[in-house]
Amino acid sequence: MERAGVVSNPAGDNRVVADRRHFGWRTVLYGFLRSRRRSGRRGSESESLFTDWHHPWLFFLATATMLLSSLDAFFTLQLLERGSTELNPVMASVLGISTQTFAATKMVLTGFGILVVVFLSRSRLFNRMRTGLVLTGFFSIYCCLVCYEFVLLIGQL
Repeated sequence: MERAGVVSNPAGDNRVVADRRHFGWRTVLYGFLRSRRRSGRRGSESESLFTDWHHPWLFFLATATMLLSSLDAFFTLQLLERGSTELNPVMASVLGISTQTFAATKMVLTGFGILVVVFLSRSRLFNRMRTGLVLTGFFSIYCCLVCYEFVLLIGQL
């Protein structure tokens, strides 16, 4: 027998069950600002890999890397207009389709890579270093690449 808000089970106990499946922007904002799981669930866990909370430094690195990736795409297109060539064979083949496809592919690939690295940021790479350091490496490489492309663009003026 079921009534509104009351669920009967074979054992005979009736419980009031609130529908907690409502999902909206308030849920996302609340989950972002008030993440609950910052450590493992059990005391026996030596290291918790998956938590609700990530260090703010990872947010900065992820956002800055995406911005640098956008600058890299823009500078690459500017340099290609001035006679340079794309050295990455995968992106060169995508560039042959269209510039919109090139930009979209670059953003999707970079965004997916960042998402995976942030998700696995607490795990260890080759049992030596945290995977979150890989994001620092990507950020540093993108900084150098964007600076190099900027110098090339300034030199061609």
